[in-house]
Amino acid sequence: MAITAVGSIALDTITTSAGRAEGVLGGSLTYFSLAASLFAPVHIVAVIGDDFPARHLELFRARPLHLDGLEHAAGGKTFRWHGRYSDDFATRTTLALELNVFQTFHPKLPDAARRQPYLFLGNIDPDLQLGVFAQMERPAFVVSDTMDHWIRHKRQQIVTLLPRVHTFLLNDEEARLLTQETDVEVAARAIVGAGADCVIVKCGADGSLLATPDGITRMPAFRVADLTDPTGAGDSFAGGLLGYLAARRTHDHRTLLQAILHGAAVSSFCVSRVGVEGLTTLTRAHVEARVQQLESAYEPIT
Repeated sequence: MAITAVGSIALDTITTSAGRAEGVLGGSLTYFSLAASLFAPVHIVAVIGDDFPARHLELFRARPLHLDGLEHAAGGKTFRWHGRYSDDFATRTTLALELNVFQTFHPKLPDAARRQPYLFLGNIDPDLQLGVFAQMERPAFVVSDTMDHWIRHKRQQIVTLLPRVHTFLLNDEEARLLTQETDVEVAARAIVGAGADCVIVKCGADGSLLATPDGITRMPAFRVADLTDPTGAGDSFAGGLLGYLAARRTHDHRTLLQAILHGAAVSSFCVSRVGVEGLTTLTRAHVEARVQQLESAYEPIT
């Protein structure tokens, strides 16, 4: 089973207390796709400019990634982001943001991408997310992500999308912002009440929270001793999660809990290196070993 995924591909500059990495491969779709392709093929829908390095395309071609939905905007520049993290990684400051070709991007899904059963809507404009959803034939399982900018400026479109998705992803601060609730569990229940089949709230080092109409389950994170760069943590989590579900071809509650553990394991490798470096040499065996560690440290899934 394959996944259709829509989001951003970027060239990032990342500054931490350890130094500065300039022009590295980034973007929400990049992190998601490298993670998800450990488990299942991914149809990429995104846009790049003339300045996108050929070596990054070769990285994509070396994975089970279908690139017929990757638009090359001739004469344009690729989306670029420059961010700086505090010494303890608790805060991130955007120093520069150049949308470039992404500013006028309107996703057009190739026929093969329209037919895939699994769909990931990265944290792009919810109007674009709704447009992508309308192009799909009969998706069996849809995961959507969002971010604080869209919650502030396009809240109604997010609410419109909720009943159409199976799993809605956001972090704890975004859950509070969307619902105006201070308690994250109350916020998660409110989002489920708005129509999503289930909500996964990402809580960083505190793991994640899965909310469904049947209740709430707290899930662990893998404690990373060598945290290097948190960029892409949430997107690689989503890739591990949906990739696992696509490989299993089912999304019952028990499988979803296992998928969350796989997302947590993949994400832990991502944040241990700069940019996507932690994902480029990652294997399923590495992930499964870390999932076993997570399972042994916590109560068994029931």
